[in-house]
Amino acid sequence: MEAATAPQRRATRPRADALRNRERIVAAAREMFVEYGPDVPLDEVARRAGVGNATVYRHFADRAELVRQVVLSVTDCVTVHAERGIAAADADESAAFDALRTFVHAAADERIGALCPMLSAGFDPDHPDLLEGRERLERAIEGLMERARAAGQLRTDIDVGDLMIALSQLGRPLPGTACPNMDRFVHRHLQLFLDGLMTPARSELPGEAATLEDLRRR
Repeated sequence: MEAATAPQRRATRPRADALRNRERIVAAAREMFVEYGPDVPLDEVARRAGVGNATVYRHFADRAELVRQVVLSVTDCVTVHAERGIAAADADESAAFDALRTFVHAAADERIGALCPMLSAGFDPDHPDLLEGRERLERAIEGLMERARAAGQLRTDIDVGDLMIALSQLGRPLPGTACPNMDRFVHRHLQLFLDGLMTPARSELPGEAATLEDLRRR
């Protein structure tokens, strides 16, 4: 096989550069959506990413497309953490709840709670680009919880929706600067919540467990 010529090697560089630029834009948008909400000006996203405004619009036709990509990026990262938790629980059944605990803290670090403000009235959660990622995430979280429950470590009167609601509420940053330094309490409060999920249950929960179907109702 002949080695690529210099012109051929140069021809591949723009595609690699374009990919890096896209990743930088998504990373910058994710940071700024967390800090200021999803309505942050796109020129500020471009400035944070270190690219020009035209580069942002070359990759993303509009704000909705960029928001969708940020949601997909966060979803994929959180799914990886859940799948790692499943692998850890399968390797050691006695560590199933510890794997769930590790996942919850990792998901908070990925800012999964920041997704909620992005899911505005104009956002389509059933967009084809998102469905596969969402279903993979749901399967992974369900699988991790099933393993903790089968090990007798997770109380039986909760469902995936309970976990996701609490994670979203406790891990959701407050956009803007009115309440600075609140993030330092997130993991402390998540730990309190997780302790309440362990068996034996200390109390009877009111109402019914929140399922994924409950979360999908709009």
